[in-house]
Amino acid sequence: MSSESRRLGSVCVYCASSNAAAPAFHAAAESLGTILAREELRLVYGGGSVGLMGACAKGAHAAGGRVLGVIPHFLTSHERPLKSIETVVVNSMHERKMMMFEEADAFAILPGGIGTLEEVVELLSWRRLGLHAKPIVFLNLDGFWDPMFELLEHIVTQNLVPPEFREVWRSVEAVEDLLPAIRDMPCLAFTTPPGVEEMT
Repeated sequence: MSSESRRLGSVCVYCASSNAAAPAFHAAAESLGTILAREELRLVYGGGSVGLMGACAKGAHAAGGRVLGVIPHFLTSHERPLKSIETVVVNSMHERKMMMFEEADAFAILPGGIGTLEEVVELLSWRRLGLHAKPIVFLNLDGFWDPMFELLEHIVTQNLVPPEFREVWRSVEAVEDLLPAIRDMPCLAFTTPPGVEEMT
């Protein structure tokens, strides 16, 4: 993979599809969508209108941002794609995850359930195997991801992965810090598009 500077164009957001998540989580997801639109970054997400992912997509769309949803056909009746947003319907979860990965330059991980865990573990595994060098940043609202970080640290201390594995992701506690953390990660050097002030 080239080490040259490149423009950050798309951010994939992994998060919950449940409407029962805490209101603060929903508000953060909507805020992230608005921030992505303001920064002229395309949101890539799971394609539904429900839960945190729906809030993020609606926030981005309402702010005039570009949004790409990717959803398998069997979930369309449950997660209900937004008609106003570009959505690609695929045949399987595997196709969904691969397209989301390929369409993204970086990943923002918000609170989520078992599906989000699956996506995150696969993303970290691919990074460990050297299959990508895309930034991965967790939004650790109210310590949501602390148990996950404790498990990952346990894996490191048990010598199952090298200490350098700690450097393949970052964690922030405020939604406003997500993009600065993504841009600051050493995986890839990003340039800021002309006319867009980089967040600090």
